[in-house]
Amino acid sequence: ADIISTVEFNYTGDLLATGDKGGRVVIFQREQETKSRPLSRGEYNVYSTFQSHEPEFDYLKSLEIEEKINKIRWLPQQNAAHFLLSTNDKTIKLWKISERDKRAEGYNLKDEDGRLREPFRVTELRVPTLKPMDLMVEASPRRTFANAHTYHINSISVNSDYATYLSADDLRINLWHLEVTNRSFSILLCPLHSGCSSAACSWRWFHVELCVLSAVFEEPEDPSSRSFFSEIISSISDVKFSHNGRYMMTRDYLSVKVWDLNMEKRPVETYQVHEYLRSKLCSLYENDCIFDKFECCWNSPDSTIMTGSYNNFFRTFERNTHRDVTLEASRESSKPRAILKPRKVCTTGKRKKDEITVDSLDFNKKILHTAWHPSENIIAVAATNNLYLFQEKIN
Repeated sequence: ADIISTVEFNYTGDLLATGDKGGRVVIFQREQETKSRPLSRGEYNVYSTFQSHEPEFDYLKSLEIEEKINKIRWLPQQNAAHFLLSTNDKTIKLWKISERDKRAEGYNLKDEDGRLREPFRVTELRVPTLKPMDLMVEASPRRTFANAHTYHINSISVNSDYATYLSADDLRINLWHLEVTNRSFSILLCPLHSGCSSAACSWRWFHVELCVLSAVFEEPEDPSSRSFFSEIISSISDVKFSHNGRYMMTRDYLSVKVWDLNMEKRPVETYQVHEYLRSKLCSLYENDCIFDKFECCWNSPDSTIMTGSYNNFFRTFERNTHRDVTLEASRESSKPRAILKPRKVCTTGKRKKDEITVDSLDFNKKILHTAWHPSENIIAVAATNNLYLFQEKIN
């Protein structure tokens, strides 16, 4: 139940939210700057924890709806409170996260314990006063968007107008307004009777600036390399627009591709994440690992991309130099303020001392969810039920 299923920084990077399979949302807040604790340390502490979703049962279909949080998306902060969207397989909720450090006292109709007074005891009109109290963070549901998806919701994305958002399952995309819960504009990608699995919608993400964008990006497949697994490993598990709005990054099972929005025919960059697993596809299919959905993310200048792999490895690729690094997120290698050492996977017969063989990779340890701070080199990596935060070395 405590396995992390999504990770997301807010727009400023001061808050970091995680969702887990138990339906809980945990929000971490960045440590405030002081003389003894400079802001560059990048430390986060637990800010709030609340139960976002509960397990439900669909009586019409006789199906259990699990409480697992599939996605979290922050809304830009407009006032003192923070707002975020969280979704499980069927229901999306809008949450308000607010602080309270004062309480009202001196009510006319209630005593100090909150019990109603008898009318004859109210002999004067009192003006309630605000008294200081210990800081309390409250999470309250403001909207619930339900009954609009037949299949499991796999992604949500807030529009650049900050008033509408998309939700998508395998066959349908819904466009919602944050103030309207009883209706949405729906786009059906594929008729239910056609059985066209190749048209399934695995991910949707709004452009950072444009509200209207229509294009089809497709890379022609090499017929000579086609196999039984081709369609599975080419299925896109994540899409992210670059911060400058010029590029789009897609993640499939074995690689990350960068597309120029002005060129739809082929990607401009392709990065192999774990090509050494191509020979293991049969066993990965048998243990269902081939269906794992890895995410990817950009750094703030769009010069480096990051994505996860198996054995608790995650990889970064520098676009200008094409330098790639494999790092490991584990308790042994990730002690506080320790410098991560690059890891290497041996793909040939002769293994060096610091390398690990493909056969010794642990496929139960996987990094599916990653997030990059919107303006600094701070990354969040979720490895099963552990959350790791790494920061660029400061001299």
